[in-house]
Amino acid sequence: MSSEPVGSVSSGSVSGKGSDDGGGPVVVAVDGSGGSGRALEWALAAAALRDVPLKIVHVRGYDVPLVDGPFASVVERGESDPVVDWARESLVGRAGLPELEFVTVDGSPGRELPRLGAGAGLLVLGSRGRGGFASLLLGSNGLACAREAACPVVVVPRPAPADPGSPAPDAGPRVVLGLSAPAPDEHSVAFAFSEAERRGARLQVVVAYPWPVLSATPAGEFVMKAVADEETERDYADLADDLLTPYRERHPDVPVDMCIAPGDAARHLVDASHAADLVVVGRHRRRLAPGRILGSVTHAVLLHAACPVAVVPPETPAA
Repeated sequence: MSSEPVGSVSSGSVSGKGSDDGGGPVVVAVDGSGGSGRALEWALAAAALRDVPLKIVHVRGYDVPLVDGPFASVVERGESDPVVDWARESLVGRAGLPELEFVTVDGSPGRELPRLGAGAGLLVLGSRGRGGFASLLLGSNGLACAREAACPVVVVPRPAPADPGSPAPDAGPRVVLGLSAPAPDEHSVAFAFSEAERRGARLQVVVAYPWPVLSATPAGEFVMKAVADEETERDYADLADDLLTPYRERHPDVPVDMCIAPGDAARHLVDASHAADLVVVGRHRRRLAPGRILGSVTHAVLLHAACPVAVVPPETPAA
């Protein structure tokens, strides 16, 4: 691994400001693609909001696996890294940059990026790098980072095409939180409130409950109700309100909108993403499952959301 000193972009052409809040740096993965360029811009803004350094990382993937070892490259690696040079040159002369560090790592991106995120406050990457297929919004490296990294991971998608049938987004920034009321992930709730406060944004909390609702008949059979169960909706709203109360008290300047809706949580979150700046989801909902996994809702949101998505691991301390 090679790295350059913090802020050493080009003979003083780019300077940064330090952080005094003790937070971990923002780490962004670049590979020279348009997707990583969008991730770099998002990460620059995120680091400035947090007043922390930004670490710009390129993982040069190995080419040929060895039978009895890790990996070997078929090309001779030099000291110069064109991708890092591209990132550095794109920032020369820009004002208001955070403190910068440039790092090149040889290895597997799916393994090295989560490792680099171990000491980070945030890991940012584009939805698809140079190696992906055009039809896939998120490649294997992105899924590995969202599943394995110890810090929150933000995936920045390609710009979504305009949908003439969608309502115009409300004025002002908006953060959307996906909340499972029966089994909440309080780390993602804390992250969403802190992020909304940093951005001066409204927080839209999306809570989905099962529908159609099944009711028992006197004969012991279960039948579907024709309409959503109002009692179930009230129960989910009460659960969500009780959970959010302490966070509202800690973040009194964050306006909160509650959306309680029947059906598929992923669909509601993807719909909300068209008018949002960020969607926040927990890594998984099955707390007893072994290992680190992505829940089906989180996976679907990563694949289809129109705005950046933050995946928050359960181990993350409250922001």
